[in-house]
Amino acid sequence: MAAKYINPFTDFGFKKLFGEDASKDLLIDFLNQLLPPEHQIESLTFKNNEQLGMGAFERRAVYDLYCESHKGEKFIVELQKSKHVYFKDRTVYYATFPIQEQAQKGDWNYRLEAIYCIGILDFVFHEDKNKKEYCHTVKLKDQNNQIFYDKLTFIYIEMPNFNKTEKEIKSHFDKWLYFLKHLEDFEHIPNILKEQPFEQAFNKAAMVNMNPDELTRYQGNLKTYRDLKGVVETAHMEGLEEGLEEGLRKGLEKGLEKGLEKGLRKGKLETARALQQLNMPLDTILKVTGLSKEDLD
Repeated sequence: MAAKYINPFTDFGFKKLFGEDASKDLLIDFLNQLLPPEHQIESLTFKNNEQLGMGAFERRAVYDLYCESHKGEKFIVELQKSKHVYFKDRTVYYATFPIQEQAQKGDWNYRLEAIYCIGILDFVFHEDKNKKEYCHTVKLKDQNNQIFYDKLTFIYIEMPNFNKTEKEIKSHFDKWLYFLKHLEDFEHIPNILKEQPFEQAFNKAAMVNMNPDELTRYQGNLKTYRDLKGVVETAHMEGLEEGLEEGLRKGLEKGLEKGLEKGLRKGKLETARALQQLNMPLDTILKVTGLSKEDLD
């Protein structure tokens, strides 16, 4: 069946949901689920999402979304569709731009407004592959695990680790993640999301409400997204196959070495049987196991 709603992990879909003036209420509601009470947003302004380095040849930063709250806090929101080894480095680099732009000419006491870098990830960090947490809030802390500086916060949401069913959804934040993860697959609005702002978000995401130009741009974005996913999945499968082959080879070598070291006749015979089943030459089996031809017979 053709999808009724856009894929929010495409550039077009993400901007449609959160990056338009008509979508500010949705972005504010989503961000407020991540922010502490003192930094709750009432209104925000979209800022230029392209930042240039200090010199002409320095690398630029292009954010998916860059906005500022009514109180001056800065928010960088990034959607990362595929695994990026240095994604954390990139978000730290991005954070330097809203820091520098707060500098004032003349006398200045160096007071900074809070900065939040939020990454919505369609992958899991390597170090988290065996963990169940899906939201990580990171601040600068000292050796006693006390917060040293509370105005720079990195928030990473690992969407593949969010596996709650509709019945398990409790918080408003979990509703947002459930909405984002399953939006493209919904055929109708589930009961748990029949409330604001999700009904508004479904209306924004409905392809029937888009004009021909928007549909064309979305289809192009969707193809790019699927191609990228295909490349990543292929690389992953090839990596698994190579890893399996290497693991089997090392496992066999380790097993042979262990059996020889123990010098157990039973172990040698079992090893010989395994090698025979692999159709290895007789001379090789004799050399590896140290058994005699009579033993093999």
